[in-house]
Amino acid sequence: MKFKVLIAEDEKDIVDLLKLFLEKENLEIIPAYNGEDAWSIMESNKIDLAVLDIMMPKLNGFELTKKIRSKYSIPIIILSAKQMDSDKILGLDLGADDYITKPFNPLEVLARIKSQLRRSYNLNINLGGKDFDNNIKVGELLLDQNSFKLTKNDTEIILTPTEFKIIHLLMKSPGRVYTKSQIFENIRGDYFYGDDNTLMVYISKLREKIEDNPKKPIYIKTVRGLGYKIEKESNITK
Repeated sequence: MKFKVLIAEDEKDIVDLLKLFLEKENLEIIPAYNGEDAWSIMESNKIDLAVLDIMMPKLNGFELTKKIRSKYSIPIIILSAKQMDSDKILGLDLGADDYITKPFNPLEVLARIKSQLRRSYNLNINLGGKDFDNNIKVGELLLDQNSFKLTKNDTEIILTPTEFKIIHLLMKSPGRVYTKSQIFENIRGDYFYGDDNTLMVYISKLREKIEDNPKKPIYIKTVRGLGYKIEKESNITK
């Protein structure tokens, strides 16, 4: 299967560099040099993954991420020279699955793209199987593995694909502690130096969505020095 990757980047040299590495891995690259063209490509092609720069003309990467996420569930990777934590948090909050800062190693970008495609593709395939016929319930949280929906007291909680993968991993084994590297290897296939801060952002956003008081979480607990777990139902107290 040949995956289609949209690269929305206004610097042609960067597009050409990524194209050189990605096409060697049998990926079909569709370039766009501004945000509006990128959105038109999304609307007229079956794109499997998008790599987006932030500082693009006509429609910037943040706005494009928001538009894509409102309609499509494909993996989104932001590739940007903006290195502030606030920019990374905003990108992930809008629905990006990963954030890579420039300058970058093209081999690392390739590895992250392949991991996102592998995880997204496998997740979509597996969800139709017999292992995912029932719901998972922890406290007031109910995860429907067939429809990718998480509800709390019958109210749907909108998740990004990466958030779904994390909460699904944790809810499958309440009480089990997952290290940071285990979580990343499960949701993306690889663990990279510097991923700790990215995971903290994911966990923080999940807590904002599912906890009554994110500063005093009763579901997703930090196990200091080890990683994270979701509390067993019998131990959840408000």
